[in-house]
Amino acid sequence: MTSTQSAASPAHDDLATAERLQSGYAQILSELRKVIVGQDDVIEQVFISLVAGGNSLLVGVPGLAKTLLIHSIAQALDLKFARIQFTPDLMPSDVTGTDIVQDDPASGQRRLVFAPGPIFANIVLADEINRTPPKTQSALLEAMQEHRVTVQGRTYELDPPFFVFATQNPIELEGTYPLPEAQLDRFMFEIVLDYLEEGDEEEVVRRTTSPQTPVFSHALSGTDLIDFQALVRRVPAADPVIRYAVALTRQSRPGEGALDFISRWVLYGASVRAAQSMILGGKARALIHGRHHVSFEDVRALAHPVMRHRVLLNFHAQSERVTTKDIIDRLLDAVPVPRSGL
Repeated sequence: MTSTQSAASPAHDDLATAERLQSGYAQILSELRKVIVGQDDVIEQVFISLVAGGNSLLVGVPGLAKTLLIHSIAQALDLKFARIQFTPDLMPSDVTGTDIVQDDPASGQRRLVFAPGPIFANIVLADEINRTPPKTQSALLEAMQEHRVTVQGRTYELDPPFFVFATQNPIELEGTYPLPEAQLDRFMFEIVLDYLEEGDEEEVVRRTTSPQTPVFSHALSGTDLIDFQALVRRVPAADPVIRYAVALTRQSRPGEGALDFISRWVLYGASVRAAQSMILGGKARALIHGRHHVSFEDVRALAHPVMRHRVLLNFHAQSERVTTKDIIDRLLDAVPVPRSGL
């Protein structure tokens, strides 16, 4: 094989993987529609999170199929799924696992054996994560960031692919423990599920009150997701696009030279993880839509799920009923898109 052929092969492989990703997403969307009505934008954001290798927070009132969506995705991908119901009495060991004493039949002696917790899955659903105290919430941090857990001084690796999806109910605050900003920042997206259109809601009632035996075909696998995650990072992002994502992030922060509405209503702005998530998520979104480079529109489309949990409003915003959505909308209007033809 010549040097020219060697250089061309990876590009050819990447194109084939990109086509598999795009067609795989279409198949996954078709499979999920067997049980999920509407919510196509939500499904896209969840899939972007998967192929970008990120964790996401799902926010919505009860009954909007948050748990069903994540469980169905795990079934469609044939991945090991674990649901952890977060409650005030949940302990860190209930999440990570613990050492237990067992008799060794060979020696007749007792020894400590590690019993893995539900975190040892491919997709972990942390249901109502804000109902458990911060000590237990923090049990997820190492797993989310390092894909490993440490118990009694010993470290255990988690099998790839690994994702955490956490849910929160935005209207029920009594008896909850708000997630610290440092933990919120580790979620790539905050995905908001809203009420369906009337016709879609009628279809939900029709389906759920009739016999249902959905069978999922496995369009993609965990190995495919690992390949896609590597491919996403090889997608080029032009310098103007990166500068735009960084500008949106920096302009969200109050301080000297800040935009007037930011100074008035924002207590803390987004960290650099926001720019990283917009670019990485933008790469995944570009591939889903059949493009091989990130556009400004990709960044703008992901600005809300990336920034809505990273921008902390002050008392003035709360008293004037200004929402994070309002802030991000104004930020997108205020920060100019560079002129580069992308």
